Amino acid sequence: MSIIEYKDVELLRKEHVVLKHVSFDVQPGEMVYLIGSVGSGKSTLLKSFYGEVPVMAGDARVFDYDLTSLRRKQVPMLRRKIGIVFQDFQLLMERNVFANLDFVLRATGWKDAEDREERIDKVLEEVGMANKSYKMPHELSGGEQQRIVIARALLNSPELILADEPTGNLDPATGEQIIRRLYEISQSGTAVVVATHNLGLIDQFPGRVLRCAGKKIEQQ
Repeated sequence: MSIIEYKDVELLRKEHVVLKHVSFDVQPGEMVYLIGSVGSGKSTLLKSFYGEVPVMAGDARVFDYDLTSLRRKQVPMLRRKIGIVFQDFQLLMERNVFANLDFVLRATGWKDAEDREERIDKVLEEVGMANKSYKMPHELSGGEQQRIVIARALLNSPELILADEPTGNLDPATGEQIIRRLYEISQSGTAVVVATHNLGLIDQFPGRVLRCAGKKIEQQ
């Protein structure tokens, strides 16, 4: 069963059509790259997957959620199943790494403190940051902050991870490490959709490529 299924979808931002006639699906464990110039609709498409941008026409489904009739109260439940990796990190700068991750677990219904601590330790270990839980975000490099963001995205064992230009603010070597980690996550069965300008990394870590151009999505 597809994780994402779009058929003849139309997306608008501020009443302007950004993408139209969008049809594609994403399967479990797939690595999918969204490429295209700035303003071509990559971020708009990603945001539509988690209910940030409404679907105006067509058929659109993520997991068991029909995005064309998505109710506001359903949005948190949808987002709980999706891990999101932002280019600008969006970490809480006044809290250390542990508190950043604990905040997300509390917000998504984890009641037991020991369970939360165990889960935080596990995801930090998965991204190679096991000894950094006490650090404040400003004490970490850009690559380390992005690893924490990936750890945050993994907290609720999502079936889908969305990454919007995750290497945009990083040097090439660190960017390669980040895409490698996302690729490994896809290999373990989680669908990963990455918007990127870094075409060289696609050759290293192959996946399906969708190009945003002319208000449409082209399969490469």
